Amino acid sequence: MNVWILAVIIMLIAFLMTMTGRGGGNFYVLTLVLSGISMNLSASTGQFILMCSSLMATILFSKQKMNNWKLTIILGVLIFVSAISGGFLGQYFNERLLKGIFAVVMFLAALLMLRKPKQHLKSDHKWIISLKSKGDEYHVNLLVTVPIVLVTGFISGMVGVSGGSFLVPLMLLTMSLPMHIAIGTSTTLVTISAAAGFFGHLGAGIFNPYLAIPLAVGGLIGGFLGTKMALKSKPKNLKYLFAGTQIIASVIMIINILS
Repeated sequence: MNVWILAVIIMLIAFLMTMTGRGGGNFYVLTLVLSGISMNLSASTGQFILMCSSLMATILFSKQKMNNWKLTIILGVLIFVSAISGGFLGQYFNERLLKGIFAVVMFLAALLMLRKPKQHLKSDHKWIISLKSKGDEYHVNLLVTVPIVLVTGFISGMVGVSGGSFLVPLMLLTMSLPMHIAIGTSTTLVTISAAAGFFGHLGAGIFNPYLAIPLAVGGLIGGFLGTKMALKSKPKNLKYLFAGTQIIASVIMIINILS
């Protein structure tokens, strides 16, 4: 497929995915794989596109205060370490296995997104920390959050998807964050995860700038437009968009594996 046609497709994906705090790494990889590019190169290229488009969205979301920086720092450190490890070690995994992991991760994230959030946790336990955002207080259970974030970051870096696929449901279900705050915080974390995963792939020598740069331009444009649309959208609509696109990505990849 012509690289500029791919760039237009990437732009449309970035537009939709940035609205839900994911950036679109899962669909970038899926699109590249279906166009005939190997899984490892697709993962590397997807992380590069994701890094560029999510950085754009992070800047715009931060201007609207749709981010909790304390939470971002805590989770960002965990994601960076695990994602860079996943990006480097992904080359040692069977390509069909990577595709299978991709499909399972996307489907589970969709199911989690459709669950109702838990009520606020009590902050009288030593492993629970309190956070404040726009006058509201939220509580983070580190015993639940830390293992999930480490696994999420590793898988994200390995298969080239955005950590937001699990981070947004995690923040909604275990911390009861508002959808817009979860999206803004997740987008920043996705930028960190994508950068770590990309540099892991780059360290393994898996990167084609002639393919990645034109596609990243499309991602930047789509990320900018998607961020603007997210600021105007209702949280409920964003939630269903998140779950629906996750299921579609999972089903398409399963079909690709079986064929």
